[in-house]
Amino acid sequence: MVIFAANFNIMTQINHEFALTNFYHQIQFALDNFKSHGLKSSQFTNIVIGGLGGSGIGGRIAKSYFADKVNLPIEVYSDYQLPAYASSNSLVILSSYSGLTEETLAMYEEARSKSCTIVCITSGGTLLEWVKRDNVPYYIVETGYQPRMALGFSLTYNLLILSELFGIDLVPELKSISSIYNNVQLEQDRANAMLDCFESHLNNKFTIVADGVTESIGIRFCQQIQENAKVEAFINVLPEANHNVFETYYGALPSNFIFLNSQSNDRNKGRFAYLKQLLEKQGNTIYEIDLDNSSLTQLFKTIYMTDWFSILLSNKKGADNMTVPNISGLKSFLLTFK
Repeated sequence: MVIFAANFNIMTQINHEFALTNFYHQIQFALDNFKSHGLKSSQFTNIVIGGLGGSGIGGRIAKSYFADKVNLPIEVYSDYQLPAYASSNSLVILSSYSGLTEETLAMYEEARSKSCTIVCITSGGTLLEWVKRDNVPYYIVETGYQPRMALGFSLTYNLLILSELFGIDLVPELKSISSIYNNVQLEQDRANAMLDCFESHLNNKFTIVADGVTESIGIRFCQQIQENAKVEAFINVLPEANHNVFETYYGALPSNFIFLNSQSNDRNKGRFAYLKQLLEKQGNTIYEIDLDNSSLTQLFKTIYMTDWFSILLSNKKGADNMTVPNISGLKSFLLTFK
């Protein structure tokens, strides 16, 4: 039996501030407990990463990071089914923090039926039982976190799984990322500055404008605002958004705009500049987050600051960021739904 596991502490109800203050622990845990899977990219024709919510976003960010570095297609699925092309030539990476996510479990069963090569990331539950039963390799994570605050585990594992697969050594940069978390106050101050920018209209929805490089972390940002602060948040991605939603930008809008600009494409830089000019001229408020580059360090740094923003926003609005009643209610309903 191939098991990639380690001893880990069982923690319960870790609050979000603690999770963020100690975020590098999650990265270090994955680094310490990652074991070689022995797989090579030449064995596969495609890669499918499956997961939902806080468990799925790590795969989405990893896919985005590798998009311009590898020559195999990588797709992320957040559904009950795998793509029709999934086969014995596919690597399927599945992540479920709880191990109970019904969509991920359905994808696991389909992957098994199609003889896909499977690697899993989980803390327990049914998924852990199944991978042990089926001799499927897996990586274990610590319990006690809300799944959305356990990104460090799943993202780091996804990056390490793919980096070994493609022969790209990310360990030195992942280790160096610890410097981001040495001064928590610095990132809190940056998040507070963004919050101050929208102080007079915090009841607006949030619109994140991203480009291709920042799309996945923009999705993460929206998810965090939605779940933690209970506020609507949406993402529009350039250049595509300039061909449709752009035509709705007339007058003062019920949105707080946040730009996530990787500055990796000069034409998109021009699109961001024009959009800012247009929106501000019509009385809209914009906060710009410009990445210096598209390195892992920059991605983790931006995620960290925007995570803090979602927590500070939830506190400002008096939202309970530890509970998700609607999501819990849906899960209970689905247990009895026929």
